[in-house]
Amino acid sequence: MKTQRDKALLLRDLHQGPEVLILPNIWDCASARVVEEAGFPVIATASASMSWALGYPDHQGAPRDEMLYLTRRIVASVQIPVTVDIEAGYGDTVAEVVETGRGVLAAGAVGVNLEDSDESGALMDMRLQVEKIAALRALGDSEGVPLVINARTDAFHPGTLAPDQQFAEAVRRLNAYQAAGADCLFAPFVMDAPTIAALIQSVNGPLNILLLPGMPSIPELEALGVRRVSTGPVLFLGAMTKARNMMEHLREDGAFSMAYADLISYPEMNGLMMR
Repeated sequence: MKTQRDKALLLRDLHQGPEVLILPNIWDCASARVVEEAGFPVIATASASMSWALGYPDHQGAPRDEMLYLTRRIVASVQIPVTVDIEAGYGDTVAEVVETGRGVLAAGAVGVNLEDSDESGALMDMRLQVEKIAALRALGDSEGVPLVINARTDAFHPGTLAPDQQFAEAVRRLNAYQAAGADCLFAPFVMDAPTIAALIQSVNGPLNILLLPGMPSIPELEALGVRRVSTGPVLFLGAMTKARNMMEHLREDGAFSMAYADLISYPEMNGLMMR
């Protein structure tokens, strides 16, 4: 049985290859077990998916204590490392973000994703973000668990900055975050191969990309040098789309046989939860 420290070291090492680290983002114990059973080496939560599953909107809509409770249940349900999307850290101050990080470690998780935009979508002060990352690094060191920090910038988020400002600001921020102690650098909403390749050459750490329609495939991203890819909330949205389609068929024509097509069976799902 791996210790929490062992899991943190494993997660950190997986960013170094030889293969790209693929993170299908989950939201509860059942989705976590499905991902683990499929052979992925790490469980990663999606903040939007967790918030929706708990009955709240995204952008820190779920209270921190509820998010941490769900994190504890997810960690207890799997044997592989778990990294948690803590959005902006559930607080404006360094102390509040450290308290969130302490809760993540207490829940048994070994990594966090920390973003640099507020609830309005505006970029936060970079110096404050650097202080938050440095404090999380110090927290992991003091607890004896090398917390794996994935530092996200929303410089490429549509509408945040003028297009001609996005790249330079993303590089400036990501390199500052790496210098403060981040293990991986996350630039979501980058779509084209030339920009991704330029980012990889310009930032001083492993690059994490969000998978979106129309962008290069995972093998192509790996060939470019991307070290980590995330799916975001698409798995949750796919599950809810399937459920909505089933309900529409049931309401409109009473036909429910389509619901049983290509499903995980009851015994298989129940077996996944019996550890």
